[in-house]
Amino acid sequence: MFVRLADEAYALGAAETADTYLNIDAMASAAVRAHADAVHPGHGFLAENADFAQAVIDAGMVWVGPKPETIRVLGSKVAARRIAAEVVEFAREHGLPIAIKAVYGGGGRGLKVVHEPDEVAAAFESAMHEAEVAFGNGDCFVERFLARLWHVEVQVLGDQFGTVLAVGTRDCSLQRRNQKLIEEAPAPFLAAETVRELERAAVAICSRAHYESAGTVGFLVDDGTMSFMEVNTHIQVEHPVTEAVTGVDLVAAQLAIAEGAPVEAVPGLESGVTPEPRGGHAMEFRINAEDPSLGFVPFPGVVESLQVPTGPGIRFDSGVAAGDSISSRYDSMIAELIVKASTRAECLRRAERALAELHIHGVPTVVPFDKAVLESADFGAGADWRADDDVSNANFRVYTRWIEEELLPNLPSETLEDWRRAGERAMGERRRAG
Repeated sequence: MFVRLADEAYALGAAETADTYLNIDAMASAAVRAHADAVHPGHGFLAENADFAQAVIDAGMVWVGPKPETIRVLGSKVAARRIAAEVVEFAREHGLPIAIKAVYGGGGRGLKVVHEPDEVAAAFESAMHEAEVAFGNGDCFVERFLARLWHVEVQVLGDQFGTVLAVGTRDCSLQRRNQKLIEEAPAPFLAAETVRELERAAVAICSRAHYESAGTVGFLVDDGTMSFMEVNTHIQVEHPVTEAVTGVDLVAAQLAIAEGAPVEAVPGLESGVTPEPRGGHAMEFRINAEDPSLGFVPFPGVVESLQVPTGPGIRFDSGVAAGDSISSRYDSMIAELIVKASTRAECLRRAERALAELHIHGVPTVVPFDKAVLESADFGAGADWRADDDVSNANFRVYTRWIEEELLPNLPSETLEDWRRAGERAMGERRRAG
């Protein structure tokens, strides 16, 4: 679809990611051949690669993102966290479980959680290999893994004049193997003071680094404390939920800032302070070509038909259309379903309807799983919460390992059978892989 929608398309001359979207020379050369004025980093691959940003600048183009030196400081989780690299000794000193993370990782790739001492060596080797394949850099670091936590993000925008503003919060706790599946904004069940502290911390971190463009500061939060996790020096896949509740077009803001505009010139940020939410609640469902009945294994194939939901508060961002292929070389995400409503309760109801209207034939998807999440009492707890309520996030029962530890183990066998049948219906006559 992205080729069909483009005015001009330039082949990178290879099939493997190492030779295409991870090849700095190939990417920069294609932009030069296209007489591009600027390069937007996108979500993945080289989006957080300082060398690519520098190559774009050296070629005379504008890099629509933070400066290369900022990416090196904040994009490198080693520099940001100052954590020891010796995995076995770290585990002995601090205990298990531990998390082994790719320095330039994201989207759950290059991240391994180790629960047993004899798993350390294999997990570290696996994380390094996965990171090398996905990001072109196998550097990893290690930290303590804390399971019953909330993953909260603060969206920031910084300009070339030293101004950094927070543009709302997101909850990204609903994850499977550290891969985000459902996100919502604003992050629910946080006390007002906690939100202010998170936003102040995010602005302070990015101001210290002279941050320009859109970025995301991630935190781990429990009922009383918060800890800095990382800075993602590019725009996140889940940014539409923030756009929905703040009214700020984040990609347009990136382009304006890259052209030299101050943050205060961005529509919605004219006051020069953190914007007040426009009200309402938004959720994003990552629609992946994966079979939840087989442990969420990715399923390459052809999207034979696609019927998308419509109506008030529904946004469907897709990179494929009927007839397109889902390749095994790239991410399995087909689309993002964004749902906006005036309250969280209404958002949940609207999401149920939207997922019921969504029909994808040719590959199995995570839609049956998404429906099960919406039906769960834990995810629906406190559905009448509003952003101006001063409620502890202890009321929110979903945490980063909730899917593995709570949802999946307690699903009735009939639900798993329904997932299997849904996958078979989606596959049609195609043979399912074992």
